[in-house]
Amino acid sequence: MERNPSKAAYSLDRDQVERSQDLKDGSYVNLAEPDDSPGSDAVLSSLFRRSKKHDPDAIATTRSVFDDPSLAPFYQPHPKYENLHRFDPSARWTYREETKVRRKTDWSILLWILVMFFGLNLDRGNLSNANSDNLLGDLNLTTNDYNNAQNMYRVGFLIAEIPSQMLGKAIGPDRWIPVQIILWSFASGGQFFMHNRAGFFACRFFIGLFMGGFIPDSILYLSYFYTKAEMPFRLALFWFTDSISGVIASFIAYGVLHMRGVDGREGWRWLFLIEALISFVIGCLSFLFLVPGPTQTRTWWNPKGIFSEREETIIVNRVLRDDPSKGDMHNRQALSLGMLWKSLKDYDLWPIYIIGIMFEIPTSPPKSYLTLSLKAIGFSTFQTTLLSIPVTVFAAINLVLVALLSEFWGQISIVCLLTQLWSLPLLIVLYTSAGSLSNWGLYAVSFILLGWPNPQAAQVSWCSRLSNSVRTRAVSAAIFNIMIQLSGIASSNIYRSDDKPLYRRGNRQLIAINVATIVMYALAKFYYVSRNRWKKAQWDKMTAQEKATYLETTTDEGNKRLDFYFDS
Repeated sequence: MERNPSKAAYSLDRDQVERSQDLKDGSYVNLAEPDDSPGSDAVLSSLFRRSKKHDPDAIATTRSVFDDPSLAPFYQPHPKYENLHRFDPSARWTYREETKVRRKTDWSILLWILVMFFGLNLDRGNLSNANSDNLLGDLNLTTNDYNNAQNMYRVGFLIAEIPSQMLGKAIGPDRWIPVQIILWSFASGGQFFMHNRAGFFACRFFIGLFMGGFIPDSILYLSYFYTKAEMPFRLALFWFTDSISGVIASFIAYGVLHMRGVDGREGWRWLFLIEALISFVIGCLSFLFLVPGPTQTRTWWNPKGIFSEREETIIVNRVLRDDPSKGDMHNRQALSLGMLWKSLKDYDLWPIYIIGIMFEIPTSPPKSYLTLSLKAIGFSTFQTTLLSIPVTVFAAINLVLVALLSEFWGQISIVCLLTQLWSLPLLIVLYTSAGSLSNWGLYAVSFILLGWPNPQAAQVSWCSRLSNSVRTRAVSAAIFNIMIQLSGIASSNIYRSDDKPLYRRGNRQLIAINVATIVMYALAKFYYVSRNRWKKAQWDKMTAQEKATYLETTTDEGNKRLDFYFDS
């Protein structure tokens, strides 16, 4: 069972928390106060912490609710929390130790998550490269068939997203994710044998079905090891890998597509098969490299584990000090239907779900049709493959920068709104002038448009922060990903055959959606600021005794608690 009441993360009455605590050696330390605008400095200190800013041997432990005896009982981890034996509110550690543990986590945990995501993007993104080798012509398919195949992938993804996430929560991401990778590698390899529309649709459907749940499972898994301020940059690396895998895939495609004619087969068939084999190997190795959690890293092939007992203590306590709600469930505790329903009806997350449907649509059709558009205006198959690489690199760099900016500034909705202002004028240029631009002029406009700084990493972290419970965090990540897939279904039907080659009607629709998304970000900002003001007013009018009574008796859960404030 999920604990009741659920715990607040960081928005507590500051006067209730002790500023100084006894250390084990009898000395005292002033514990750093959490920032009221989460992450404004934390991300830079996380990324660029240097000795000139902090004495490496100074205490790095941040002040939390666990330092106040009157508050601590209301925020204790679940009795079955898998890391409970390392939970110690009196634990203190230095900046040197913290930096060492974070780097070890990056290399031991995050790196393999990125490798797995690379495998996913090889298999879901190779269709664009296959198109440059005349896949549609070889199978006698139309542009609309291409759109429908993409929709079949998304339908499979949608069907699996929540069930897969619930299964991963029950048996653990470390067990379920490798199974997913192996299953989708078989489905992807099946594209080697397809000969008609039905086979094309079936393969894309099963690839989506087996991939559904991978991303939210991975995000939940990473949250076991990192604080809120550290997650946006790690998630930016997550989607940076998405982009870079596209670059690597383009180089792989450049070589493999020259195999057209080998054994009488088209080059795209060999491309699907070789990339599926890469994913299969990654899936098998994932059984070895994924561990259940920070205190469960000892395996038959690594009996000493990844972290020492001291390092386990640091990871567990710094994560719980940052967000006590991460201790409210066991890492192999299943989500009940009741928990699922509570999370689905959490209206405070609906604004970001609506944004999830809208924010990628303005740039999605131009991105999906980049290779087809370049071939249509005269570039060869191999020129098209190579020209897609700088676009991908530019977008990857911008993705990381916007994640860092949103965390540093502490204004997620405003930064995300600004990304929509990037794409709007470029869509207007495509709508008004695409027919009069030279081939290289059109490529230049497409280059800047598709280099759009995608705020997905910042928004996924935002979604997690708005949840304030493990069960909602698990479900909200899946729902947000579902919204993105619905967005993909909608966007894949904007560029139609009867509108090519300039897609004026489609670009007009993209401009309208772009404007609507800007409005939605502004409304989300207004909503969360208003909710925080209401909560603060209710909290501030309580006496100290009334606040204590509220913490002890409230039935409010997760983000509905008065001592939890929303990031905006």
